Amino acid sequence: MISLSILDLAPVTEGSTPARTFANTLELAQHAEQLGFQRFWLAEHHNMPGIASAATAVLIGHVAGGTSTIRVGAGGIMLPNHAPLQVAEQFGTLGALYPDRIDLGLGRAPGTDQAATRALRRYYEGADEFPADVVELLHYFEPVQPGQAVQAVPGAGIAVEAWVLGSSLFGAQLAAQLGLPYAFASHFAPAALTQALAVYREQFKPSPRLAKPHVMLALNVVAADTDEEAARLFTTQQQAFVNLRRGRPGLVPPPLPSTSAMADFCTPQERAGVDSALACAVVGAADTVGAGIDAFVKAHRPDELLLTANIFDHAARLHSFALAMQAWQSVAKNSVRDNF
Repeated sequence: MISLSILDLAPVTEGSTPARTFANTLELAQHAEQLGFQRFWLAEHHNMPGIASAATAVLIGHVAGGTSTIRVGAGGIMLPNHAPLQVAEQFGTLGALYPDRIDLGLGRAPGTDQAATRALRRYYEGADEFPADVVELLHYFEPVQPGQAVQAVPGAGIAVEAWVLGSSLFGAQLAAQLGLPYAFASHFAPAALTQALAVYREQFKPSPRLAKPHVMLALNVVAADTDEEAARLFTTQQQAFVNLRRGRPGLVPPPLPSTSAMADFCTPQERAGVDSALACAVVGAADTVGAGIDAFVKAHRPDELLLTANIFDHAARLHSFALAMQAWQSVAKNSVRDNF
């Protein structure tokens, strides 16, 4: 059975606060650890009121300190916003505090709008420097060489698992060239999924970090006791996506009274855009979710899955991930039985 992991966007819901979000994030991570999830990732976003994970390394430390075995990491750090040395120092510190548990996913996008991008890094040359920055960053985790002028303290010699993130062929080619595991953002940008996987697998070059291609795909999964309730909970994510496309990102909204209410919330064109962006989604009761995850895995053959669920009610989100894990374990058991 391939492992499941969680991408938490640290959602700030309407009527809540970042402090409440951070408590919920830790509770979700502890819940995920108990359920058997492999990783718990947080993503860097800026200038977005509904996402509280801007200081990603800080929040990773909060989660890692409150858990024991689950891997904790960034999915990802948007490298154009940072100097590679600073990222190496931050994650070297995390790796020293929580040995063999820290992941570092690296992305090329700024994770924000143009105004915030300028505020973050006014004099940066642009995302074209991303490959060189990744190489520089990885170098800081290597043992210090004689005469090395700059070193990450801590960082040098510390085991941090590095990933390349992407939603296009660029990331796939870079991950393949550097011999790194690859995580594809199919949860919101699935258009190039099939082609990117083919490029990564065909062009992969083994490296000291990784002997063969290793892919993790992100998947929206919303599970509830009935298909109808899951679909209603999913309207939170649909609304948030429409608001983002309208240029009005805000706090995470509550679900609509029914799925049919989406017709009043957005235009048919907006709904088509949402459906396209969120095409990699499995929504329903446990049996529906198990079958949906199984179909997605058979279609794309990932080595791991990264589940995400932007659900308004925290208890419902905990329940959703529990149902998803139970459903996937049931599929695995049935598969083993069928093979005998």
